[in-house]
Amino acid sequence: MTVEVLKTDGSKAGRTVTLPSELFAIEPNDHALYMAVKYYLANQRQGTHKSKEKSEVSGSTRKLHRQKGTGGSRKGSIKNPLFRGGGRIFGPKPRDYSFRLNKKVRDLAYRSALTYKVKDQAVTVVEDFSLENHKTKPYFSILKNLGVADIRSILVVDQPDANLLRAARNIEDHQIVRASQLNTYQILNCRRLLFTESGLKQLIQRSSANN
Repeated sequence: MTVEVLKTDGSKAGRTVTLPSELFAIEPNDHALYMAVKYYLANQRQGTHKSKEKSEVSGSTRKLHRQKGTGGSRKGSIKNPLFRGGGRIFGPKPRDYSFRLNKKVRDLAYRSALTYKVKDQAVTVVEDFSLENHKTKPYFSILKNLGVADIRSILVVDQPDANLLRAARNIEDHQIVRASQLNTYQILNCRRLLFTESGLKQLIQRSSANN
């Protein structure tokens, strides 16, 4: 499959690039996508949640009243979970949510996500460019020319320069990602995937090296 290369003003550059079918035109696997997204989100969780149980709450352990004969329920201490300020029953404890996922499954999900983006016509290739300064306005104008200024998008590059990173950091719903760091969740979470020519080349080389 071939895609037209665009200039930063939105016009055609007069050349095309080929998207390899083994990366952008496979049979998508939805379950692999589900597992890859679950794997990514689980690994992002800190797992530091904690609530105090009965033994950890500060308070007296004096028995409030005798066990029987009051007509009410038995209560061991003021730290009883039924009282306000008491301990929590089976509360959350720190834990690790991360899990392992087979590399072949992650690779299949990655290719499936790229395939869906091509099917949805949500892949754009733009010629390599650089910014003279770190101001946001010129870069935002480029996104307008490419028709992605008001939608969630990702620009995939080979080696982003400092001006490009600083110009893009204030733009809502847009981020710049190195080709070597692009993951399945990011691909699925954006509506338009932009590649610079060098970024696409790096992505294809990375995929070929992993096989």
